[in-house]
Formats: sequence, structure tokens, C-alpha cells
Amino acid sequence: MELRNIGDFIMFCKLNFLLFFIFVLCPSLSLCGQNYTQKYNKLYDRTEFYDSYGNLMGYAKYNSLYDCIEYYDSYGNLQKTEKYNELYKRKEIKDSYGNQQGYEKENNLYNRTEGYDSYGNMKYIRKWNNLYNRYDIYDSLGNIIGYYKWNELYDRWDFTEMY
Repeated sequence: MELRNIGDFIMFCKLNFLLFFIFVLCPSLSLCGQNYTQKYNKLYDRTEFYDSYGNLMGYAKYNSLYDCIEYYDSYGNLQKTEKYNELYKRKEIKDSYGNQQGYEKENNLYNRTEGYDSYGNMKYIRKWNNLYNRYDIYDSLGNIIGYYKWNELYDRWDFTEMY
């Protein structure tokens, strides 16, 4: 290939970088393990959840009549609701029949959010990681199971599960 001027050289470099990105970096980025994506849809006024292949898994919508957030599967079936309980200062999670599944509570002493099941056993811990600018998710034993990170390019939250 003959380069006649600086413009041809710049175009050649851009083309090589694009080919390098497509054939080398894109496949390696897909191996990182992004599992779920959460994005707000302004048209439907809801938050949508997608798997790593871009398929809609479900969505969440605020219900102003009951003052709660309702979660639906991709077919529109109600899965669970979340409502803040002022008396106990916690977010209660109920299934589609109104049975309590668990609750989330802020732990100001350790600066984290703790999730409990309906029997009061701790299920998970969500804590902000200043070093990586993300929310780390731990199980009840303190092992990291994944993290949420804000994706500025796509304006959404990405969840990556740790193996």
C-alpha cells in the first residue's frame, strides 16, 4: 500500500486501529462476564433489565397509587414489589401474592445496605467501593458475588457476576 500524503497515513492508522478493535478487543471484552444490564426507558417510564445477549428479562415500574416499585417479567407478569416501611426504616420486598420475601436495611455503622430473607437471615451486603467506583455485592459470609458499575457510554448500570 502506497501512502502519498499525511491524510492517507492518518486514514491508514484509523483503519488499522478499527480492525484491531473489532478483531482483538471486542472478543476479549465479551469474555469479561457481564451478565445483566439495567437501563431506564423514558418512553415507557420504567427500568428494564437485559441479559448479556440483549434479551429483555423484565422491568420495574413505580406504582404511585400504592407508593411502591413493581417488578414484572418480560411477559408482563408481576413478580415482586418493593415498598419503604417508615416504621421500621427498611425497604420490604413482597412476592406477587403479597407474602413477604425479605427486606433491605441501611447499616450506617458499616456504611452498607444489608438484605435479609423473610426469617431475618442475612442474604447479601451491598457496599460502595470508592477505589473502583462501583457497588460490590457480598454474600452473608463476606464473599464477593458480583458488582454493579455505572456504564457512562450506554448510560446504564451493568452487573457483573464473579465466579
